[in-house]
Amino acid sequence: QRIVTGSADETAKVWDAQTGQELLTLQGHAHVIKSLACSPDGQRIVTGSADETAKVWDAETGQVLSTLAGHDDYVNSVSCSPDGQRIVTGSDDMTAKVWDAETGRELSTLTGHDGEILSVSCSPDGQRIVTGSADETAKVWDAQTGQELLTLQGHAHVIKSLACSPDGQRIVTGSADETA
Repeated sequence: QRIVTGSADETAKVWDAQTGQELLTLQGHAHVIKSLACSPDGQRIVTGSADETAKVWDAETGQVLSTLAGHDDYVNSVSCSPDGQRIVTGSDDMTAKVWDAETGRELSTLTGHDGEILSVSCSPDGQRIVTGSADETAKVWDAQTGQELLTLQGHAHVIKSLACSPDGQRIVTGSADETA
């Protein structure tokens, strides 16, 4: 049982949740770490950085397994699919990208937002991807095809965070307009 934290010092740290002892320091990004996620099996850690990349790390050794390079601006948010086979990244370049978690190969690019993508999430069944943006909308995408399925409107400011309910039937968004 571990806790992972990301920092403005360009590192992520893995801590023992019981003792608070630092177990690993993940070094390799060239800028601030803006987001992180753990794979469902706990074997990998994914970090997104202002250096325009995401990195996949071995959670036991701290070794970089792959660098996900393809965005043209900050990577603000990362998420792992429930089966651990895909990674989703959201960026200031107004795109989200889907990557093969094993190989680091880019599988698709989700385009359609008119602002930076600040948050990404995968539905519990892995069939949908949800993105939240500075354009004040959230979008729902088909995870396999990358097709935009739905645009959620109603916020008066940027959407900074979002999550899917455990049954996949609801999406909660958090905005700088002080509403959810």
